[in-house]
Amino acid sequence: MREFTIGKNDAGQRLDRWLGKTLPLLPGPLAQKYIRLKRVKRNGRGTKRDVRLQPGDVLQLYINDEFFQRPTPENAFLSLYQPKLDLLYEDEQILLADKRPGMVVHPDEEERVNTLLTHIQAYLYQKKAWSPYWENAFAPALCNRIDRNTGGIVIAAKTAEALRVMNQKIRDREVQKRYLCVVHGRMRPETGRLEHYLFKDESKKQVYVRTRPEPGARTAVTLYRTLTVRDGLSLVECELVTGRTHQIRAQMAAAGHPLLGDGKYGSQRQDRPYARHGQALYSYQLTFQFRTDAGALGYLNGRRFQVRQVPFVEEYFPGFALAAPVGNL
Repeated sequence: MREFTIGKNDAGQRLDRWLGKTLPLLPGPLAQKYIRLKRVKRNGRGTKRDVRLQPGDVLQLYINDEFFQRPTPENAFLSLYQPKLDLLYEDEQILLADKRPGMVVHPDEEERVNTLLTHIQAYLYQKKAWSPYWENAFAPALCNRIDRNTGGIVIAAKTAEALRVMNQKIRDREVQKRYLCVVHGRMRPETGRLEHYLFKDESKKQVYVRTRPEPGARTAVTLYRTLTVRDGLSLVECELVTGRTHQIRAQMAAAGHPLLGDGKYGSQRQDRPYARHGQALYSYQLTFQFRTDAGALGYLNGRRFQVRQVPFVEEYFPGFALAAPVGNL
């Protein structure tokens, strides 16, 4: 018999779903059978599969040891991996990391180890702030994504509640994201609004810009402001009103000002003199603007965070001092 005490990160889940996450080797139908046979007890009594777990609940599992097999705690992934993070902020609920261009945020078919999520989980494990053996269903997770070759701020949730609240705030557009990018030419007007419809081709992992609504196309709105111009390049600050895949890259290209180094939406002819690999795009500033209750994250309302530096700013606009803007675009 194994016994588990439910913590706050596991609370609120259905028993059968918690069991599936805790014992991934246990087949679903067999798990349901064990619940019916009262081989899964809650606070000493038989229970139902759809009961919602509460903090402090004690679960007794009369289940064969073979279904509890897990990797040992001392494994290379968490204990030996050397995390490399540029942290902008951290508290008990979240952390903000400045992801460098070239790193993927989640494991994929090309990279399973050197990812932002790997670095964050190893960092928290090694500082004893989290362990997969303390909670059986929750692991630190990312709230937003950034393309491999784009740098900038990524939000990681350290608790289940923080993940739930932050994801909702992002969906409700209560988290303001500002980007810096380098585009070819000079924007006309220098400050403005780009509004299009983006159609995403999943097979090609590319979006297409439309000027009129069409089936499958979603509205995309970007506010922009030109900060400085030098040698045929413009440093532009963008604020995402919507958050679509490749939004800034596709809209800037459609406006006749592709991003420098953008191999998917840019211009090889214009890029050739610069020999740049990867789009000059950086998610450099984040502001929490909660209009509704934020629960455990309410203390973040009104706070603004900005990266310490954006490498391509000094490279293409030497001497330009990047200051935090005041107000909205």
